[in-house]
Parts: sequence; structure tokens; C-alpha cells
Amino acid sequence: MDQATAQIGKPGGREMIAPVAFVLGLAFCLTPWASPATALGLGVVLALAGLTAWPGPGKKVSRFLIQVCVVLLGFRMDFAQLMGTAKDGLLFAAGTIIGTMALGYIVGKFLRTGREISLLISSGTAVCGGSAIAAVGSAIAADGTAMAVATGTVFILNAIALYLFPVIGHALHLSPEQFGTWAGVAIHDVSSVVGAAKSYHVAGETGATALDVANVVKLSRVLWIIPLVFYARWMVKERPETAPVEAAPAPARRGLSIPIPWFIALFLIASLLRSVIPEIRPWADTIKTIAGYGFQLALFLIGAGLSMKAIRAVGWRAMAQGITLWIVISISGLLVVMATVD
Repeated sequence: MDQATAQIGKPGGREMIAPVAFVLGLAFCLTPWASPATALGLGVVLALAGLTAWPGPGKKVSRFLIQVCVVLLGFRMDFAQLMGTAKDGLLFAAGTIIGTMALGYIVGKFLRTGREISLLISSGTAVCGGSAIAAVGSAIAADGTAMAVATGTVFILNAIALYLFPVIGHALHLSPEQFGTWAGVAIHDVSSVVGAAKSYHVAGETGATALDVANVVKLSRVLWIIPLVFYARWMVKERPETAPVEAAPAPARRGLSIPIPWFIALFLIASLLRSVIPEIRPWADTIKTIAGYGFQLALFLIGAGLSMKAIRAVGWRAMAQGITLWIVISISGLLVVMATVD
């Protein structure tokens, strides 16, 4: 047993080593050798080894970093092009979101997942992962167990997608526009969408549009959080459930809370500024680099926030529903993208 291993095994050893390992991990994410996938993987390894430091602040910082970096990416995109991309994908977004929610309701009934867990997993898959789960869960006063199960399910599938999607994209020779659209539709969280698109661009042979397209497509879906919250609230009020399978009874329902994704407005303002201020354009590559490192730090913090308790909370019913929805939206989305996007 070497000295480091012996130190970890001592009482308080992890508490002493964790901050050092955590800071070294953060530093590595700022090096040229890091990638979104390695950043997330390193964070998960530290979490499972019990070497995570400052998990509470880390969660808040990761969310803030993602929003700031999304806004920065707005400075790389022409406003007219941005509006055109969002408009072209409007019907596609509406169809996949409504279809995912409908399929989630059916699969949840079949698996007896439990109304709250089923609704949360469906919302996270349809719109934007953890953000949608948090918004819908808050609006319906979801039980903490249901939130943990849904979030854990989405986290696991996000991690898989971050590694798997670029491999599939290259195997099918998807263009950057095709891959960006597919990733924006089929991957849950903004951070993993950007991470996969960034990895695809780094590993690919063609231009820099995969990241930009993925970002626009995903943000256009984030806006659907607002009507989704109304739908979830209606489901809870009009169709009460008496015996959820995997969740404890929910607390008393609070008033409706509508989350406003203000960072999307800032993203649009940044894009508009790029269009009217030509001096911003030469900084596009620098902005992309800074945003890329920011996303890698966020993915590291997300991975480091994983806990064995959250993993154990994911039952087979919830995971089966999450995987089913994810496979359906991934395959159907890919087929539509390959048929309609050049």
C-alpha cells in the first residue's frame, strides 16, 4: 500500500486529500489535454472515490457557468441566422416534445413508474434534463425521492450520450449541421449537448457549426419549460394519483411557479450585438475557447456532484422508462434529421 492510499484510508484522510484532488481536477480541465468527456469522467471518478470537495457550492457554480457560457456563445452567432435556425426547427421541436410527453405517459402507466417520477423523467427527456425536472418538480411540489430518481436517471443517460453520440455521428458521417440538430434534440442537458457537439467538432474533419447549431436547437427547446410547467400543474390538479409506486406521498401543493430562463434572453442579446457591432466578430475564436473551458469546468463539477445515494435511488422502472424514451427520441430524431437537414 503506497503512502497516498494509506492516507486515504486513515480517519479524515479523504477530507484532507479531497480539496487537493478537486483543485487538481479543476486545473486539468483548463489544459489542452482535457475534453468534455474526460472532464465529466474525472468528476465522476472523484465523486465515486469520495474525493469531492464543496459539493453544495459546486452545484451552484456549475449551473452559473453553463448559463454564462451559453450567453458567450451568442456572441459567435449572427442574429438573422439564429432566428432562421430557430424558426426552421419550431415544428420539429413541438412534435418531438409533445410526442415524448405522450409516450412517457403511456410507458409510465405500463411500467407503473409512479405519476410524479414518470412526469419528471418525461419532462427532462422532452425539454432540457435537470432544468426541466427542477422546474416541473418545483411547480408540482414533487417528493424529494421522485426528484432524486428522475435526476439520477437523466444524469446517467446524459453521461452515456456525451461519449456515445460523437461516435455514432462519425460512423454515420453526419454533417456538423446534422449532428448539432440531433444532439440538441436527443441529449437532455445543455451542458452535455454542448459537450458532445464540441467533441464532435474537435474530432471531426469539417467546420465549426456543430456547436452553434446544437446550442440554438437546445435553447429553442428550453423555452418550452414554461408551457410544460402549466401542463404538469394541470396533470397534478385534474388527475390526482392515489398510490405512486416508487415515490413517497408528496407534500401539500404550493402555488404555481413559472421559471423564466433569463439566460436565453441574454443569449439573444449577445447575438444581436454581434450583428450590429462588427468589432465583435474577430473575437469569435477566443470567445469559443473561453466558453469551451467553462463548459468543461461545469461538466467536471456536475460529475463530482454525483453520489452513491442518487445512484441507488434510481429504480429499474425509472431507468427503463428513461432509456425507452431516450432511445425512441434518439432514433426518430436521427431519422428525421438525416432526411431533412443537409
